[in-house]
Amino acid sequence: MYARTIALPKCSLNPTNFSSSACPPAPQLSITPGYNSSLKYGFCNLTKRVSRSPTGLRNHGGLGGVRCEGLQGKCDYDDDGFYMRRCVELARNAVGCTSPNPLVGCVIVKDGKIVGEGFHPKAGLPHAEVFALRDAGHLAENGTAYVTLEPCNHYGRTPPCTEALVKAKVKKVVIGMVDPNPIVASKGVDRLRDAGIEVTVGVEEELCKMLNEAYIHQMLTGKPFVTLRYTLSVNGHLSDRLGEKVMDLGGYYSQLLQEYDALILSSTFLMQKSSFPESKEPGANQPLQVVIAKCPDSPIQIPIVTTEATSKVIIFAEKETAVRPETAQQGIETVVLDGINLSAILEYCKGRGLCSVLLDFRGNIGDFEEILREGFDQDLLQKVIVEVLPIWAGSKEQPLPVALMDLGFELRLKTLTPRISGKSVLLEGYF
Repeated sequence: MYARTIALPKCSLNPTNFSSSACPPAPQLSITPGYNSSLKYGFCNLTKRVSRSPTGLRNHGGLGGVRCEGLQGKCDYDDDGFYMRRCVELARNAVGCTSPNPLVGCVIVKDGKIVGEGFHPKAGLPHAEVFALRDAGHLAENGTAYVTLEPCNHYGRTPPCTEALVKAKVKKVVIGMVDPNPIVASKGVDRLRDAGIEVTVGVEEELCKMLNEAYIHQMLTGKPFVTLRYTLSVNGHLSDRLGEKVMDLGGYYSQLLQEYDALILSSTFLMQKSSFPESKEPGANQPLQVVIAKCPDSPIQIPIVTTEATSKVIIFAEKETAVRPETAQQGIETVVLDGINLSAILEYCKGRGLCSVLLDFRGNIGDFEEILREGFDQDLLQKVIVEVLPIWAGSKEQPLPVALMDLGFELRLKTLTPRISGKSVLLEGYF
């Protein structure tokens, strides 16, 4: 494999609405109605007792807004689970902005009141615990800190969060899950306990794991988390179309583009479009657009992008592939392979610090056959999202590819979950 970068001449290019700084250093983010708080710089000020369960947040990774459930129909606001669910809700405010860092939320509680809240807004900025402690001020002393992920106990781009909690003299720390990062794993828990702080681990653990499934997978395997997405008609034909409103603000596809670090697309699909898919979520950090080009009959042409957005596009091509001059002039990086393979693409994404990849199955199915077989044979696919359109397709629609129809073995999905987005039915499951 070798890479080459095509030089960019001085020319005027038509803009595409890529966000060049989608995750600002100091995000001004909204918070769920019902909380009289102002969320800024990753924290908010909240000294009122929570009076009702928050609802109505965006749905990311199959997780909806936090609600109080399972307590005989009543909300117990002194329950550890309730406050941890609030932490998860806070963490989601930074979806798409923290990679390769995890999403983390923190709440400080004292005498049955939330006195401080915070979340990690972006890699390189302070962690959730620091923002929550700043929000709480002196009220953190003898309080309880709830945090979705084990506090770090090492010096990186920021100081250890364990030391901040010790210095604030909190009495107890409740942790959603232990950090799988080897330089953290259980060391944060040990440091807090050595300082005389009571520590509880594993509250709403599955919810916290779902929040950071890509981060966890990358830490445990060293590979990006890969989700396969495709669209079917009711009668089982493959479709390049997306359902009504799924690309609008709040639609599932718009949210996926915000959530995933990279998006793999076929050049045959892009040659039919005038622009790259974009998330419509406010302040969304648009994913890296990975274009696969497999020996087309004519030279490939991709949508024009702005000079600032060229770093957000990369073409993986076979050595015989030709690129049209107007595409070459954009200065987009091109990686030439003897044959397109998923392993090489994932290795490239890993090298750029990307944790999650969305394989969007649209365009010529032949472009994906080998990639799909490799993904199944080498366990490179972790999740699948199938959108079922409310249409009965005609005979001209594409049938499912052989790689999906004939695996040669039975593959049972875990936790298959249906939900609705616009007029489409979504099926989400794990391999």
